[in-house]
Amino acid sequence: MSESLTTGDGEDYIPVNEDHIADRLAEISEEEAEQRANVLLSGLDDYELDPEDAELLARLGEDYDDDSDEVIPPVLAIIGRPNVGKSTLVNRILGRREAVVEDVPGVTRDRVSYQAEWAGRNFTVVDTGGWEHDAKGIHARVAEQAEIAADFADVILFVVDSRVGATATDEAVVKMLRRKNKPVLLVANKVDDANQEADASFLWGLGFGQPWPVSALHGRGAADLLDEVVDKLPEFSAYGGVIPRGGPRRIALIGRPNVGKSSLLNKMAGSERVVVDTLAGTTRDPVDELVELGDEVWRFVDTAGIRRRQHMAQGSDYYASLRTQSALEKAEVAVVLLAVDEVLSEQDVRILQMTIDSGRALVLAFNKWDLMDEDRRRYLEREIETDLAHVEWAPRVNISAKTGWHKDKLVPALHTALESWDKRISTGKLNTFLGELVAAHPHPLRGGKQPRILFGTQVSSRPPRFVLFTTGFLDPGYRRFITRRLRETFGFEGTPIEVAMRVREKRQRTK
Repeated sequence: MSESLTTGDGEDYIPVNEDHIADRLAEISEEEAEQRANVLLSGLDDYELDPEDAELLARLGEDYDDDSDEVIPPVLAIIGRPNVGKSTLVNRILGRREAVVEDVPGVTRDRVSYQAEWAGRNFTVVDTGGWEHDAKGIHARVAEQAEIAADFADVILFVVDSRVGATATDEAVVKMLRRKNKPVLLVANKVDDANQEADASFLWGLGFGQPWPVSALHGRGAADLLDEVVDKLPEFSAYGGVIPRGGPRRIALIGRPNVGKSSLLNKMAGSERVVVDTLAGTTRDPVDELVELGDEVWRFVDTAGIRRRQHMAQGSDYYASLRTQSALEKAEVAVVLLAVDEVLSEQDVRILQMTIDSGRALVLAFNKWDLMDEDRRRYLEREIETDLAHVEWAPRVNISAKTGWHKDKLVPALHTALESWDKRISTGKLNTFLGELVAAHPHPLRGGKQPRILFGTQVSSRPPRFVLFTTGFLDPGYRRFITRRLRETFGFEGTPIEVAMRVREKRQRTK
């Protein structure tokens, strides 16, 4: 039986014995490590591999990071009053259930954008949701959310309940959409059969041309609608445009409202501002700030968008979430601001998770440190231990955005995170590491069997992603152990790491 304090799949694997893997790796030359990896690679011939495996293994040693300019896919916004079936339509477009659907108007959702594909075209779907149901001000709230989504969109689907017809809330959205120079497709939802198509014809009067009769629930008419959507979508997002590779490293300054983002940016830009650079290929021309810190120029992405129209941002988790996602798409590293004078909130944790999910490098900036007292310091340390344990790998900087105190400490933290984000581990060193790790700490027996790691490779960086070929599923706790030791051994501080498995069976020998 292998050594471990693990008792179940969900618990962390805790090794009993110490090891000296880093020292052992230092003693093995790159040539010897590559020889070991080649032996393991040849051993994969005995296992059933699929074409995707073969393609991955054929690219070993190649430059797998594309240095060409990055294109942000076009954006399709789904707009409409509560309970017209927007989220159901989102799920129909995605071909999977991701958006929350309830037969209640004003359902709150954390996630508002999704990656979709139709007829070979990739695009982003933005679902306008997340507002709180307010019976008195619902017309204004819906129109406000629709305007935010329209600002981001390349094409807009305006969804109306064909059974109810156009309401006063719909009319409020119509007035706003008429002011926007965006393609709008009018979707008459809940047309479940041909007999109900007559209801959709009454919507011609809204002034957006032909209503598209659709049943988001059953899928009727959805394919024709999507064909029209992809025909109208541009090659890339007019808002995001093309992100040039190279040049100043790109930083997203994010955090919940009133945490000090604008104060920190203004303090850093202040007299040290280099230039205000307008990104090419955009319609709204979001302005990036080029700021000199530590004798280097850094690009703070989407800062104008974050600072613009703050009156709309107040109290709107949806708006903050959409802005955060937009900034992360264009960034390489995220500086997440956390206010130390307040208890860490659920929204703080959500923003952190959004950053991790985006695959960007991460630096934690604890703001308002000048307001810290001893009592609050003790409570903060407990909050960090409980709420931020999953990002203990991120560099931490204590700052004051108001005074500029310790803003220079951001630079080494940014360098650490970005170097880890860019890092590549050679196939030889990685497999030598895996071999030494498994020899010192074997996977626990499960049902009398012990899965083996046959071969490992880093398939990409930015962020680092690894694939392990195995003979069986590795326990989640053991996978977390491998990830933790990868960080410790190779210094992946400040970047998320993804370790994926490909379980492969031994090839049946023919007689």
